[in-house]
Amino acid sequence: MDRWKQGGHSCNWTNTFKVHNQRVLWDALDNRPAGQSLITVSNHYSCGDSPLLCGMADFPRHFFNSRTMGWNLGARDICFTNELHSLFFSLGRTVPIVRGNGVYQKAMDFVLDRLNKGDWLHVYPEGKVNMAKEIIQFKWGIGRLIAECKVCPIVIPLFHMGMDEILPNEPPYYPRFKKKVTVLIGKPMLQLEETIKELQKLNKSARELRSILAQLIQEEVWKLHDEVKALHFSQN
Repeated sequence: MDRWKQGGHSCNWTNTFKVHNQRVLWDALDNRPAGQSLITVSNHYSCGDSPLLCGMADFPRHFFNSRTMGWNLGARDICFTNELHSLFFSLGRTVPIVRGNGVYQKAMDFVLDRLNKGDWLHVYPEGKVNMAKEIIQFKWGIGRLIAECKVCPIVIPLFHMGMDEILPNEPPYYPRFKKKVTVLIGKPMLQLEETIKELQKLNKSARELRSILAQLIQEEVWKLHDEVKALHFSQN
């Protein structure tokens, strides 16, 4: 039985939070070679996504280990607007990114350095909360991070539903309880390293490489949409 089938189960974090194929993530966190980073990529339906997705990891094994505690990118103008917010998000390993400042800003350089040290990064490449829940072109920054890693990272797509029921995107902005969240973790994208080599042989520019990789990641994330939707609305 391959790793994907071994990870094909559901895990309850609470009575209303279900993560499907959680073992796929745990295997990547625990067993990837030293120096190889992990990037998980997902849709972004609510400002509550990041703290709620902490349920994918295994307490305390992953959260008190510097290599398996994930980094995130968070909008400076939302997550770092005052000292209290800045402290909260910094303690959660959120790196302030300035939307519109491009793929070569300091935050991107910092997380690339962390990836080259073998760390885990979770990314929302839509670049904003997707309140319309429609396909949004992924930002090219995810392409840069993958293309410029010294060792090609393990990239795992995932899709979730229900986060905006817990923390709505419209007022009043307070958490709701006894809501249902479903997370579906996809297969690792095992062909990325070969894809990058082929694109380099074709003399693709850095800009073209970023664009193509971002598009590939977007397609893999959205392939999970229909399946997670079926799972979410079939659960009692």
